[in-house]
Amino acid sequence: MWDRNQMAARAALELQDGWYVNLGIGIPTLVSNYIPEGVEVTLQSENGMLGMGPFPIEGTEDADLINAGKQTITELPQTAYFDSAMSFGMIRGGKIAMAILGAMEVAENGDLANWMIPGKLVKGMGGAMDLVAGVGRVVVVMDHTNKHGDSKVLKECTLPLTGKAVVDRIITNLGVLDVVEGGLKIVECADGVTEEELRAATLATIV
Repeated sequence: MWDRNQMAARAALELQDGWYVNLGIGIPTLVSNYIPEGVEVTLQSENGMLGMGPFPIEGTEDADLINAGKQTITELPQTAYFDSAMSFGMIRGGKIAMAILGAMEVAENGDLANWMIPGKLVKGMGGAMDLVAGVGRVVVVMDHTNKHGDSKVLKECTLPLTGKAVVDRIITNLGVLDVVEGGLKIVECADGVTEEELRAATLATIV
């Protein structure tokens, strides 16, 4: 299986030269450390930053320089700052080519649940709902199962939805699946994982 860093490195292969990309909280933030050589992408953060660099080296952190997930980050020579209204204007206006997001559940039709578990205290939706509605492509990066071993790739989501039929590709520790007509299609299996094992861990329909 892939670990968190290997999943992020695989997700980084989805980046294309010249794209503006938003990275969600969790594993997706690690993607900034694995941008392929020769690929120039501009990372956008909903809290008002365009052009994020990789995570800082320990001891060099600037507590005032954070992403939307409140993690310390670095800036680049071309970094631009602005208010969150303009940031969301970029997202809602279709200026962001792709969002790489974490998830709690994904359904076989591309439904996404990634913002709350009923009964647990949450701070709010954040930018997720705007991202899945406004960007050109949505890639989800997550563990294939939860801590109880239950599949997070389902026929239908059981948690409150972030968006309906919005996910294009799912990257998990077991492999890569695309949302296609009628269900999911296996694109790639993770190292050491067979197609049979991937199918067995998936409750969604695999076509």
